[in-house]
Amino acid sequence: MLKRRYGYRGFLLFFLVLLSAGSVYAGEPTNQMKQTVDRVLTILKDKEMKRPERTKERRAALRKVVGERFDFEEMARRSLALHWNKRTPEERKEFVSLYSDLLERTYINKIEGYSDEKILYTGESTDGEYASVRTKIVTKKNVEIPIEYRLLRRDGKWEAYDVVIEGVSLVNNYRSQFNSIMRSRGYEELIRRMEKKQVDEGIEKAKERKKETG
Repeated sequence: MLKRRYGYRGFLLFFLVLLSAGSVYAGEPTNQMKQTVDRVLTILKDKEMKRPERTKERRAALRKVVGERFDFEEMARRSLALHWNKRTPEERKEFVSLYSDLLERTYINKIEGYSDEKILYTGESTDGEYASVRTKIVTKKNVEIPIEYRLLRRDGKWEAYDVVIEGVSLVNNYRSQFNSIMRSRGYEELIRRMEKKQVDEGIEKAKERKKETG
């Protein structure tokens, strides 16, 4: 199974930054990220959407918002690195679909556990079509955790293509995992594992919804 260096804590932190309430610098990249923040917060704070019978609807709404800000195709391409060039157009399309589903499912599961940690945007830098939005989370124990969003501008829209949590790149982390699997077992094995995880987590979510609705 695709083990992750970050663990559940890292995945939660990844999206907790989207729930920020403060900023010391607000350029266009930060402002666009804040647009996503507000939409995510609206969904998470909606009492009606919190009802168990609306779990599927709530998560679909969150996935839509998140998907509009993150460039999963770019993240997938960078995660496969040189292996991307060896893939056919059909294989690339399949991989991007599995990759984006993997990220969305994992992270959305975590942001639903948001509990009002203090999160700040601390600055940003730009270099042509690239930008970095720096943030930090301040936990209830007053521990600061830095998280950086790396963005790429396309047609005036800033989209995230990588996230660095405490100095560890999300894309580099997946690239290492994917490369290890492909070197030892091949690309087909990587796809098989991603498909299996998709099915297994779908079954688990179905069980959870059944428990929630009685």
